[in-house]
Amino acid sequence: MDPESFGKVAVLFGGTSAEREVSLMSGTGVLAALRARGVDAHAFDPAERDLVELQREGFARCFIALHGRHGEDGTVQGALELLGIPYTGSGVMASSVAMDKVMTKRIWQADGLPTPKYVRLAADQQNLEQIRVVPDVLGLPLIVKPPREGSSIGVTKVNGYSDMQDAVTLSAKYDPDVLCEEFIEGEEVTCAVLGNGRGAHALPVVRIAAPEGAYDYQNKYFTDDVKYHCPSGLAADEEREIQRIVVAAYQQLGCRGWGRADLMIRASDRKAFLLEMNTSPGMTSHSLVPMSARAAGIAYEDLCLRVLASASLDSRGVD
Repeated sequence: MDPESFGKVAVLFGGTSAEREVSLMSGTGVLAALRARGVDAHAFDPAERDLVELQREGFARCFIALHGRHGEDGTVQGALELLGIPYTGSGVMASSVAMDKVMTKRIWQADGLPTPKYVRLAADQQNLEQIRVVPDVLGLPLIVKPPREGSSIGVTKVNGYSDMQDAVTLSAKYDPDVLCEEFIEGEEVTCAVLGNGRGAHALPVVRIAAPEGAYDYQNKYFTDDVKYHCPSGLAADEEREIQRIVVAAYQQLGCRGWGRADLMIRASDRKAFLLEMNTSPGMTSHSLVPMSARAAGIAYEDLCLRVLASASLDSRGVD
């Protein structure tokens, strides 16, 4: 991969979502990595500049290091399609579907892929009568979260009926819809995927051990209390099955370039359940795709180059 062949590259980071702080950390790392490999890379924050400036200033491709709304949900991807500037990660449709955990679950369920049971509460379904019956359907404990946010923002583990209202109120601050999900007791793992279509392949699985199981926003990005295991320490057949499920989940959503799925392994029978697919994964010092890539012998800088090389448009294949 000749760095000069990429032309002038914009690293999009920052943005306007609730995950702006994380995106700034991801983008800073990606920018430094690309420059270290000789790429003509420049910072570009869509919260401060109009995207049309990308075309005016002659950018040849974009590395999307935005997370959440207006970055990972198909909106920026659509704008770049109109501008004709190839970008990293999934296209418009896959990005928008994967951003919505309810739509993602529907596709996975239709294809027979394992994901926890759920109840969706639309904005007009969040009255006391409808909220109070959710634990009867899903059991306790359960998880309440906004379906179109990431980084564990607005997520609550509900242990009793009396906690439901506060959990729904918190989630609704971030998304008009609320996703209530069956709680899977067990180990949390994550698995990254690189590539496109039949050529997509999984990287090593990362097993996550958070203090008291609290893998929340603070522990994800701002403490060193979480322990990450890569190699995962899982049985070889268990790791292979997780990788198989994740690649299938990635392909069924139509993802391309790269992505990362989060899963839970149920302690009672060791069955893995898909939670979500991230189409613009984190690239911070605490992020898991770089950790998994490193275990596969891919340095951070080379991972950034590989992702950049996959930049494409929906209207044409990978460049």
